This record gives sequence, structure tokens and C-alpha cells, in this order.
Amino acid sequence: MSNKTRAPGLVRRRLAVGATAALLGAAVAVGSGLGTAASAADPVSLTGVILGVGADESQRVLTWYSSADTAQKVQLAPTAALVNGEFPATAAAFDAIGGANIATSGGYNRHATITSLKEKTRYSYRVGGDGAWSPTYSFQTQDFEGDYDFLFFGDPQIGSSGDTLKDQAGWEETLKVATAANPNAELLVSGGDHVESANNESQWTSFLAPDQLRQYPVVATIGNHDVGGKAYEQHHFTPNTDRSAPYYDNGNPAGTKSGGDYWFVYKDVLFIDINSNSYAVPAGGGNVGDSAHVAYITDVINKHGAQAKWKVLVYHHSIYSPASHATDTDNKDRREHFTTAFSQLGIDMVLQGHDHSYSRSYAIKNGQKANPDEQPGAAEVFPGPGGVIYVTANSASGSKYYDIKKPDATGTGIRGNGPDPLNPDSYWYNSVQNQEHVRSYVKVQVRADKLVLENLRSGTCAAPNASVEKGSWCYNTSEAQPVGSIVDKVTVRPYHGSGQDVQVAVPNPAPGEFGWTIDGYNGLVDLGTAQERNGTFFEATGNINPILVTDSRRSLAPWSISASAGEFRDGDKTFPGAFLGWTPFLLDAGAGAQPGAAVLSAYDDQGLGLSVARGLAAAEQGHPRGSAKLGADLSLKIPDSVAKGSYRATITITALSS
Repeated sequence: MSNKTRAPGLVRRRLAVGATAALLGAAVAVGSGLGTAASAADPVSLTGVILGVGADESQRVLTWYSSADTAQKVQLAPTAALVNGEFPATAAAFDAIGGANIATSGGYNRHATITSLKEKTRYSYRVGGDGAWSPTYSFQTQDFEGDYDFLFFGDPQIGSSGDTLKDQAGWEETLKVATAANPNAELLVSGGDHVESANNESQWTSFLAPDQLRQYPVVATIGNHDVGGKAYEQHHFTPNTDRSAPYYDNGNPAGTKSGGDYWFVYKDVLFIDINSNSYAVPAGGGNVGDSAHVAYITDVINKHGAQAKWKVLVYHHSIYSPASHATDTDNKDRREHFTTAFSQLGIDMVLQGHDHSYSRSYAIKNGQKANPDEQPGAAEVFPGPGGVIYVTANSASGSKYYDIKKPDATGTGIRGNGPDPLNPDSYWYNSVQNQEHVRSYVKVQVRADKLVLENLRSGTCAAPNASVEKGSWCYNTSEAQPVGSIVDKVTVRPYHGSGQDVQVAVPNPAPGEFGWTIDGYNGLVDLGTAQERNGTFFEATGNINPILVTDSRRSLAPWSISASAGEFRDGDKTFPGAFLGWTPFLLDAGAGAQPGAAVLSAYDDQGLGLSVARGLAAAEQGHPRGSAKLGADLSLKIPDSVAKGSYRATITITALSS
């Protein structure tokens, strides 16, 4: 029988030793404690809980509303540690901060950052405080290295159809469809315009209704319909955020609007998310609006670009879209302000919303098509140095769609919206354009040597589809273009220059194990028949069955094996285990093992012998990995006054490792 440990702990086994026999048994002690259950009374109302992305894979940010200005926190534990839904006493706690909401929102906002998450673990959490806890929610972390998928959603804009609940139904259905098809997706990325009216809390309530927003980390993006009040900031707290004046379109972070630019690294992607509502560049120049964004993006890439293989930029206003906003003056301005900088900075992909239709650009370099020969709808593209793919997401809720516009006579310059020479019905910059008046979402697969982008239908002409239900046209054929079918798919390959890049994936090392077992057959340790010595005592000797210790842990943590003997017993006749002594030794050296000190029988030194725990062998911190075989010579000396009989005792063997 063996027992192996991966964590600090204690293992005891019992080895029965007698004048004629031995026996092996096992015992394991496990301790636990449970916290007090939340009170059924809930005087504080906790609403609007949303799970946000953190600064890296090991973090999450939680934001919520509270009806009372009380001290609150997040309570977190591995889901496996909950017993009957109750959080254990060992649950982690993360203090929340926040303040009063604007008057139209009412109540208070709170946020807390969860840190030190472990990979491949399901966690449960709740927010609030003693006597007023939210329901319990859960999320799953994945491997912190390697491939992953994220999902991108365009403008839910809850309330824009005029029917908030219909818009909510479409939004809920899209998230349900997307996460059911991609249960291991790791991020939900927003294109902005979460609601129609910035401070309308009933619209925010509908936006926050889907359970997926508490199960998957959300990457929030501010749209032009979100920027007009403080509710966006109250509902979304984001990591590494610069909320200084240049990133607010009114230049006043303390004013009535929301804003800010932020970044984070998630596995192999550096994400940068900016508030494109602040875009104006003064005639006299100055580091505000788009100029400030470019400076911010440049600084983030200079400091953190080497941490990732891919650079993905997210903002609301699509500069290469196919519909109503394609010809907006402000979007043409952004093309002039952004595109050359993005090419020079090595941005791989730009994700945008705003135009409620789907498009995927050609690879754009410095505001022009990078490769004139790139074909419309190509399934694989090689953007080359400076090539950037721009993606516009369609409506994720069905609340509003914009119809694709025909190209005009403004040509193919940086501000032009002229026709594509290879496909005259599309703008010159778009490889794919699509509008069917059905809900959709974008899936991005992040791989070591490619980004795979898919636009997928999350609905048909049927409800929930608020815009169509209210009378707009719909060209989708559900039989040929069902939910889950692909609108567009492209593989984007990285540029490797004139050399050859070499990559190798290194997995986490095996943690190793520590354990011990009886080496070979665990037979009876027969000390035979005790021999009388000098007419004053009996003596018997023998050897314990060898114990094999193995330690392959990378931590090289210390370990020890000790033992203690119980009382020798034959029916109602007994004598104490203190009369048993031993001399430990190593049969095979290894794993840093050093034998314990010899222990005399109590008959010799009036001590305690093996009746208390004594060391058989031990190893110090930093010892080599390996195995050792432990032995010990047993010496039993008992007074000749002990009654005749066949006696047996049990030695309990204890392994300690840290």
C-alpha cells in the first residue's frame, strides 16, 4: 500500500510489531471548516453584477450596484470547496471600493479586483457583506498559456428598437448561442453602444441580464451612446485605465461623461481599448483626441508589446465600415489620424462597432490596400509588415441594423469611399461586406501562427429580432443560413520577415510527488521468542520491513519519516511500547535521506523508547530528487516480570512534507 502527496500534509500508517507478528494498517486525518451561511434577510439590494477582464489571466474585475453605502467585498473559493453551496472559512476576500452613483442611477457602485487566480480551476463567488450577499456565481479559468478563442459582439444598443425587452431577448439569445457553441471561449469583447441612452438604468438592467456576463470576463468598450453619462463608468471598471482629460470628449473626467483608455495582456494578445468618442484634433495641434490616443497606444506598445505575439486594438467608431457611418466626416478624420500610426506600430487587427453591419477589410497599410492583388473574400491573408485587418461587427441584439451603402465617386484615397476595382459593389477597402438583418457575432481563434476570424449567425429572421419584428426587411433563409452558420471566415498569417522564426511550446513541469510505501511484501515482523538475559530481562531483535521513500517534487521541500509504538498486548496482558527501541539505517541512499538517531529501550535508560514519535529518516530543503530505502534494527527489552504470552503492538508511521 502506498500514499503520495502533492501538497503540505501528514500521512500516518500503523505497522504492528510483536514478539511473533506484524501488521500494516493505514489512517488519514483530514480537517475542514465552513463559514456561516448568508443570512436569509437581505436588507441591502445588490444588482448589476458583471465580471470584467483583469490585467492578465490571473485577474478578474467585478463591478456591481448597491442600494446602501456599506463596506462590501468579493468572496471567492474554488467551486469544489463549497459544501451545500456554503463558502468555506478559507474563502478569499477582496475588498471593494466605489462611490455614489449619479442621481438618475441611484444607489452606489462598487468594484473589486480578484487576483492570484489559478489556471484550469472553476471558482464560485458572491459580492456584498455579512447579512447581504448576492447570489453565488461561477467562472472557469483555462490554461494560462497557449491557444484560446474570444468572442466579439457589436452594438447591442438596448432600447434602440423602442422595445427594451425585445432588444434584451435578442442580446440574451446571441450570448446563449455564442457560448453554447464556444463554451471554452475566454473573453467576451464588446464593440460599444451597450445601451441606447447612456443613463437609462432600465436599459442597463436589460443589457446586464444575461448570465454569461457573470460567467465570462467582459472586455467593455465605450460607444457614442454610452459616453453621454456616468453610468458606463459605474457599470464597467477596467484595468490599467488612463482616465485623464485627453480621453474624455469633453476633456473633463469629473464632468457628466464617461471615458478612458485601457490595456491588458491576455496570453499571447496585447489588447488596447480606447474611447474613440474623443477624437477632435485642434487646428493648432496638441496632444488631445486622436493624437492623444496614438500617443497612448504607442506608449503601451513600447512598454508591453514584447509581452505578446499579437496586438489587437478595440474601439467603437468603425473607420472601414460598409453602411450609414462609412462616409461620416469624423470617421474619415480618424482614417487620417490613425491608419499610418497603426501600421507603423504593428497592430494586427482592429475590432470596431458603430455601423451595425459586418465587414472585414483587406490588409490596410498606411491607409491604402497593402496588396492590390488580394482577392475579395480571400480565405487566407498574409498582411505583411504594416498590414492591418479592420473588422466591423453587426448588431448582436437585433435592435437596429444599418443597410450597406453603395460606393461613391470619392475614389480610393485615404478619405475616399469609392468602389473596389475587384468588386465594384463594395467599398475599395472591404474584402467582405454583409447585412441580412439577422443577429451575428465574431469569433477569433488565437493561435501561435495565425488568427482565425469567423462571423457567425446567432439568429435568423425569426424572433427574437426586434428590428425585423417591427417591420424591417430580412433576407436570411433559415434553411440555408441557420443559426451557427458562417458568414465569413479568414485566416490571418503573421509576417516573419526574411528570416525564419522558430517556436517551441514548453508545458508546465510535472509537479512531482512525495510518498512512501513498504518495499516488497509487508510480512509479519517476527521478533521470534524473546531470550532471557542475566536472569533479569527478556530480549528480542529484528528488522522493520524496509520503507521506500520517493520524492520527485521540483520544490525540493524537506520531508521526514517518523514512528511511534503502541502498547504490546496479548488479551488482557500488556506491557508498554516504550520497551521497544531501534537503530535506523539506509539500505539505499537517495532523496537527501539521513537516518534518524538510535533510540534505546526504556529498559536501558528509563526513557520513553518508541512510545513517542522518533525519526526514522529525514531530508532538508534543497535535497536532490530521487528515492531512498529505509531500514531499522529493532531491539525489544522487557523485564522478566512480564507474563508469558504472544504479544503484538502497532507502530504508526508518519510522513511529513511541506
